[in-house]
Amino acid sequence: MRRVAVVTFPGSNCDADARHAVSLFGMEAVAVWHKDTVLPKVDAVILPGGFSYGDYLRCGAIARFSPIMPEVVKFAGNGGPVLGICNGFQVLCEVGLVPGVLLRNSKLKFLCQDVDLRMEGKPTPWSKPGGAPIRIPIAHMEGHWYADDATLERVEGEGQVIFRYVGGAPNGATRDVAGVSNAAGNVVGLMPHPERYVEAGVGGTDGRRVFEALVETLA
Repeated sequence: MRRVAVVTFPGSNCDADARHAVSLFGMEAVAVWHKDTVLPKVDAVILPGGFSYGDYLRCGAIARFSPIMPEVVKFAGNGGPVLGICNGFQVLCEVGLVPGVLLRNSKLKFLCQDVDLRMEGKPTPWSKPGGAPIRIPIAHMEGHWYADDATLERVEGEGQVIFRYVGGAPNGATRDVAGVSNAAGNVVGLMPHPERYVEAGVGGTDGRRVFEALVETLA
């Protein structure tokens, strides 16, 4: 059975959702605590949403120094699939695993709504470009992805924009970017929450495509 680590930081609030989503696809969800110094033998890692360390200083700025993070960086460096969702995306940016930064939403309001996303760019363990847009929820205050011009052109040119808002980013994200990958494509940061929409009874199932991509990759 494939195993997926879900890291819990103080303030994480979507870790249980992520573990549940993983289990729905026949994989074993392995709970990992932020103070752990060894990553168990796993096939993928998820950094879930929430408010790690209360979002003090800056979202993800303290979580990047958690004892487990050097292990996550090492895992990613060895080509392991890593997904950062919402706050997890912010942590990935802070630790330098994906490009750009997450700023406060353009209207300075917390956003909680469904959004439409297009999968594009290079294939990753978490996405396959093309197909119909997916509709999944956002829930964030700092979801405005930003990069300087040189980084932006490189990310666009190398196919590292993996998810893009359809019809405009509600948070003001540069070029409507909702998710990006590292240059190798194995690490993805995604602002919306696929783990919240994997069962029809809770609003939708489009988030399944993210986890189905992982299952296909690990098969």
